[in-house]
Amino acid sequence: MVTVRGGGAVRRFLTNIPEQMDGVLRGAARAGGKVVADEIKDTTPSEEVRDNIRIRTKAESDHIRVRIDVKDRWARSLGIWLEYGTDPHFISVDESQRGGRSVGRINTLAKDSDKGHSLLIGGNFVGSTVFHPGARPHPAFRPALDRKEAEAVAAAQAYINTRVSRAGIKREPAGGDE
Repeated sequence: MVTVRGGGAVRRFLTNIPEQMDGVLRGAARAGGKVVADEIKDTTPSEEVRDNIRIRTKAESDHIRVRIDVKDRWARSLGIWLEYGTDPHFISVDESQRGGRSVGRINTLAKDSDKGHSLLIGGNFVGSTVFHPGARPHPAFRPALDRKEAEAVAAAQAYINTRVSRAGIKREPAGGDE
C-alpha cells in the first residue's frame, strides 16, 4: 500500500494562497501607483498639492483598486481647481461669516489686523463683490497616468516577480498604504 506524507502541509499551503496573493497584488498596485504619484508630484504646479498626494489600495471581491488622490481640506480644493480650472465667478462675503457687519467693516477690520481677508485686494477695498475671471486648468493626474501607464505596469510586474517564485510566496515587508 502507498503511504503519502505531507498532505496536511500541502492543503494548508493551498488554503493560504488567496490571502497571500491578496497582499502581493495590493503591493503590486501600490508599486504601480507610486510611479504615477511620483509623476504627479513632478508635474503639479502647487507645492501644497505635491505635499499631500497619497496612494491607497482597496481589495474588492474580484479586483484590487489603487487610488491616488489629495488629502482632504485646502490641498484637495487646490488640486481640483488646478486639474479642471475654474469658471468665471463672483466672490462675496458669506452671510454666515458677516456677524451683522457690513462688507466695508469686515474689510476695515481685516486691513487693521494685517490679515488681508475678505474683499480687500492690494490694500484697497473693492466693494461688496468682486468678479474673478476664472483660472485655466493645469491637469496633472490624468496626463501622469497616460505618460507613466506602461512604467506603472512594469513596476507592478516587477513587484510580483520578486515575491512569487516556485519556492512560494514571500511575505510583504511591513508598511502599507500612505
